[in-house]
Amino acid sequence: MPSVCFYFQVHQPMRLRHYTVFDSDDRYFDDGKNAAICRKVANKCYLPANRLLLKLIDKHQGRFKVAYSLTGVLLEQLESFSPEVLSTFHALADTGCVEFLAETYYHSLSFLYSRQEFVEQVKKHVNAIEELFGQTPKVFRNTELIYNNDLALLIEAMGCFDAIITEGADHILGMRSPNFVYRPQGCKHLKLLLKNYSLSDDIAFRFSNRHWVEWPLTAAKFEQWVSAVNGNGNVVNLFMDYETLGEHQWEDTGIFDFVKHLPEEVLKNPDNNFKTPSEVVASYDPMDGVDVPHMISWADTERDLSAWLGNPMQSNAIHELYRLEKKVKTVNDERILSDWRKLQVSDHFYYMCTKYFADGDVHKYFNPYDSPYDSYINFMNVLDHLQTRCTTPVVGIDRAGTGSGQTVTPVGMEN
Repeated sequence: MPSVCFYFQVHQPMRLRHYTVFDSDDRYFDDGKNAAICRKVANKCYLPANRLLLKLIDKHQGRFKVAYSLTGVLLEQLESFSPEVLSTFHALADTGCVEFLAETYYHSLSFLYSRQEFVEQVKKHVNAIEELFGQTPKVFRNTELIYNNDLALLIEAMGCFDAIITEGADHILGMRSPNFVYRPQGCKHLKLLLKNYSLSDDIAFRFSNRHWVEWPLTAAKFEQWVSAVNGNGNVVNLFMDYETLGEHQWEDTGIFDFVKHLPEEVLKNPDNNFKTPSEVVASYDPMDGVDVPHMISWADTERDLSAWLGNPMQSNAIHELYRLEKKVKTVNDERILSDWRKLQVSDHFYYMCTKYFADGDVHKYFNPYDSPYDSYINFMNVLDHLQTRCTTPVVGIDRAGTGSGQTVTPVGMEN
């Protein structure tokens, strides 16, 4: 009996405004652009998708179930710009058929650079989910499914999680299937759920591709692929960005109609069911251990960290950012701490990626800058100003941004 486990990542970054070397304003983020994008995605994806899933849960009397991970920076934007979306997530939580997962509040790469900061962000996110939805997350997912053995050991040591999820990458599984529950290397209690990337990407990336041999993808056809797992696995983990529904795959592709009919098709087979990640963990024992000594992720064809750390600009920017941690926390200024943490959002480094080959279309679609180099310079201008705030009292700043006009040279860009 294969269980279908739907998990959606829901995230929007806080984009920086154009910040030059002549700026001295501590308003780093483009509220106008962030509000406009948040509302656009809310209308194209979040609202119609949430309403559809609410109807499906009601129609199937609780037999259809899903899970979400909502980043803290998204939750803050929804509260400010699209509170109606939050109300629909509350309605989903009230069904008892929806699980909310934990991650870093700021969708950051903090695990790679500061374990203390990482733990603080995870706790902050757990507290936010408890406060908003009355659930205490028991399953953890790291930013972009970044994972290795050390992460699993730290999550187990925190003592509050039953499982962790990551990419079912071929090079870690070998001939094994992602359709089982596994045990992370070195862990005694924590379980590992692996994304079935082939079936997930059929929906997330290939659904509207008319050159794909399987186009058009119908709910009935997809159910056959799911049911084929019977006897060769316990669970089909379908992990993807929520923006797949209506934003990446537009409404006119038929994506909402596909989702509308999928539960009915899956549940026609009495051997099939839907489970949340926690229900999967409770239902199935690990079939084997998985050793992941090197970092993996769900990004791009390489399934590694190169989307965020693949060039010297990215490496320089993130090292300089985390080098400020002690100063930021010593200052004990909540606004400075908040700004520093918002600069940790992984998207800032994704925008600096120069991998315009197999994954180029994906990177260009999400990049608000004309080039990765513009992104780097803009980020470093902001970071330099933040560093100034950590060391020098900011006095008499004009809120319109016409302060002292101090010239700033980005770190690593000196003559």
